[in-house]
Amino acid sequence: MNRLLLSIAVALAFAAPMCAANSSDILVSSLVRQAPGLRADVLKLALTAATRAEERGLVPRRDLLTVIDYSLPSSQPRLFCFDLTAHKLLFRELVAHGKGSGGDVANFFSNSPGSLATSLGLFVTADTYEGGNGYSLRLRGLEEGINDMAWDRAIVMHGASYVSQEAVKVLGRLGRSWGCPAVRPEISQKIINTIRGGSPVFAYYPDKGWLSTSAFLQKVAGAVASVR
Repeated sequence: MNRLLLSIAVALAFAAPMCAANSSDILVSSLVRQAPGLRADVLKLALTAATRAEERGLVPRRDLLTVIDYSLPSSQPRLFCFDLTAHKLLFRELVAHGKGSGGDVANFFSNSPGSLATSLGLFVTADTYEGGNGYSLRLRGLEEGINDMAWDRAIVMHGASYVSQEAVKVLGRLGRSWGCPAVRPEISQKIINTIRGGSPVFAYYPDKGWLSTSAFLQKVAGAVASVR
């Protein structure tokens, strides 16, 4: 009997990680099918980072996840917001990057004040306010040296008239912000009200330096080098 119990215990010990992995893969597959343009590997990175931040008590809300893939051109929807509880895509939207980050395709990212560039990494949403760009959502950067100056730089989510299909038709790209993830004015309030109050926002680009040193991704650094 003792041998039987030991065998069952060993089997369960091996089965638990496999079940967890299968559950994660099922979630990723389900969400990616709903989000044309978003790659599974990018979503996996976002889920890993958000989970590790939650374990450290840095992310109060884990029912939601917002992913911005800055490797996609600004002329394509590249902001994806998911309800992880319902396994549902809530928003797939255009989002601008900073003037200092490039034209249609971003290729430079910075944490420095005055750079007018977008920052990468994991953020957590904070409170809202009415400012020069209207209704806006404060973002707190969680990665030292990567995006932790976001609060001081006033990097916030807000609506902007230069984020539209009309802008793409005229410019061949969206207009650009001063580093903020600006979205369409028509949808900005709805997005902000959905994700405010402590949900994770993951801003991605295949930057090897960030991917290999991120406090939330270090253990998967070897697996992300090929993510494009």
